[in-house]
Amino acid sequence: MKKIVIAVGATLAMVTVASAADLPRREPVPAYPQAPIGKMPIGKTPVGKTPVGKTPVIPPRY
Repeated sequence: MKKIVIAVGATLAMVTVASAADLPRREPVPAYPQAPIGKMPIGKTPVGKTPVGKTPVIPPRY
């Protein structure tokens, strides 16, 4: 009987701890810096990429 009470108590304690770990916590809103306006390279090709519609030049293998 004593073993059953200890086992049930340990199980209840583990379930309580596991459910408390799943509760949502309020986290502060991260402060993002203001994005610079007019500085994004829109329309420019990224480094290492080819323009749209042009295939990369692959040297022939001999």
